[in-house]
Amino acid sequence: MGNSSGSSVEELQACESHQWYRKFMSECPSGLLTFYEFKQFFGLRNLSDTSDAYVKTMFATFDMNDDGFIDFMEYVAALSLVLKGGVQQKLRWYFKLYDIDGSGCIDRDELLLIIKSIRAINGYPYEMSAEDFANMVFDRIDINGDGELSYEEFMEGVQKDEMLLKTLTESLDLTHIVNKIQGEIRGNQ
Repeated sequence: MGNSSGSSVEELQACESHQWYRKFMSECPSGLLTFYEFKQFFGLRNLSDTSDAYVKTMFATFDMNDDGFIDFMEYVAALSLVLKGGVQQKLRWYFKLYDIDGSGCIDRDELLLIIKSIRAINGYPYEMSAEDFANMVFDRIDINGDGELSYEEFMEGVQKDEMLLKTLTESLDLTHIVNKIQGEIRGNQ
């Protein structure tokens, strides 16, 4: 007959979506998240110029229609990618994020800038310097040795190298930020 054990998955997802919508609208009543609000929303304050540039790039990847704002649908798509996206989806997003100049390739300087920015934001200690890590990435997956990672080299190389995949996935893991927001949502109910 009915589901006597509680809400269906769809009802739970609808409830969760409603909570995310309320959180989004409470943070930006206009329905459009600016870059400044994006940084405030995710608690990204007092960033270095390098880290700020990285966050701008991240904002731009979430701003799918390039209007300078993140609307609720773009916000939901970003959350979905972070929370439920598969490896392929996340790697596509990482590539877009790392390809700062939009050339279709990632050069060593772009990768180094992103690595330094992520490390500055995360604040974790690392065994390997950013420079050594960037060199290792290029040594492992720059197949043709041209000093640039094409989309194909990046996707194939990262997926074949378990340590690299784990490192990239962990460095761009935003679930701690999402969990913080979810905690704030629960606290406001």
